[in-house]
Order: sequence, then structure tokens, then C-alpha cells
Amino acid sequence: MQWCVLLILLIVSGGAWASEVLLIPENNPRPVYPLALFRAGITGEVGAEFTVHADGSVDRISFAQGGHPELIEAVRSAIEQWRFKPWIVEDGKPAYRRVLAPMVFRLDLDQPIHINQQLKALKCRTLNESLGKIAEQSWIDTKVFVHTRAYLSNAFHKAQLPDDQRLAMIARLNKRIPTIVRGCRESPVRTYMSLLPEDIRRLM
Repeated sequence: MQWCVLLILLIVSGGAWASEVLLIPENNPRPVYPLALFRAGITGEVGAEFTVHADGSVDRISFAQGGHPELIEAVRSAIEQWRFKPWIVEDGKPAYRRVLAPMVFRLDLDQPIHINQQLKALKCRTLNESLGKIAEQSWIDTKVFVHTRAYLSNAFHKAQLPDDQRLAMIARLNKRIPTIVRGCRESPVRTYMSLLPEDIRRLM
């Protein structure tokens, strides 16, 4: 499953600036994107704030309002496991640092810039080969459908494709996946694009 969480640590408080503490991660697992949200194309940002103590431990985790509850819980679960390299509290170094960590959940930002052209050229024969003997319940997580959802999520500004419209398109795509796969298996010479919902085809 390809996805991305962008993370920037910003120190917001915790002592004098005279002796800065460089926060060096020792165990910082990234949040796990909730699978149902990933499949539905739900993206978002979570503004997390927490305290890092001189022993490297993390506590006092809080969140900005407005984030999706399941994304917030994914971030909380990850941060609770975080540990940083300890430092000695001397020469003006603070006993703790308050840190702001905005985390952005996005679908597959590493996909090729012209992925829509690749999807338009994709033949059912190739799709059939890539699916092989994958079980039906796993079709939704195969690369072609992940790339299609990511294209709808990343290629258009919200003014062009509002979130409610984009999510509805992704829901229609997900619902049609069994029909697409069976259509490709029945007619390998068809294109993947010809089996997509019409509104998605227009955007490709």
C-alpha cells in the first residue's frame, strides 16, 4: 500500500534558546493510515503537539481541532511509541521541549506525474496478469486502483474537484472494482479505462 505522511517537527517552547537541544529520533514509527480511509480516498492533516523530556520520553499529546478522528487516533498511537535521544540538562539546556508536529495524510505522492496517461494506455491483458490469483477481497488494494484513487486525490485542486465529489467518485470506483476485473478477464483486449465510471473517464 503506497501512501505518504509528511512530518515536520517544530519546537514551540521549553526553555532558553542559549543552549539548543537537537531532537534526534530513536524510535519514531509513522502513523498507520486507517485502511478504510485509505481505500475511501479520505485525506487530511493532523496537528499534533507533545512534550519531549530530557530522558527521550514523550507525553502530553494534544491535537488541533478539525482533524478526522480516525487520523488523530492513528497519529496518537504512533506518537505514544516515539522516543528521542536523551540529553543532559546542564549549561542552560532545558528539561523538556514542547513540539508541534503537523502530519499530512495523502495518497501515493510518489506516483508518476503522468499516471493518468499510463492508466489510459493500460490494457486489460496487463491488468489480468498483475492481478493473477489475487483474492477478490484484495483487488481494491492492487496498484492500478490505488493509482486511480491517488490520481483523483492529487491531480485536482479542491476548486476543480471538491472533496465531496471526489470521494463520491472514489466510492463509485471501489464499488465497480469487481465488475472491472471480471470485464477485463472476459475481454483482455479492452482497456482498463473503458470499464471505469464515465465521470472518472472524463477526468483521466
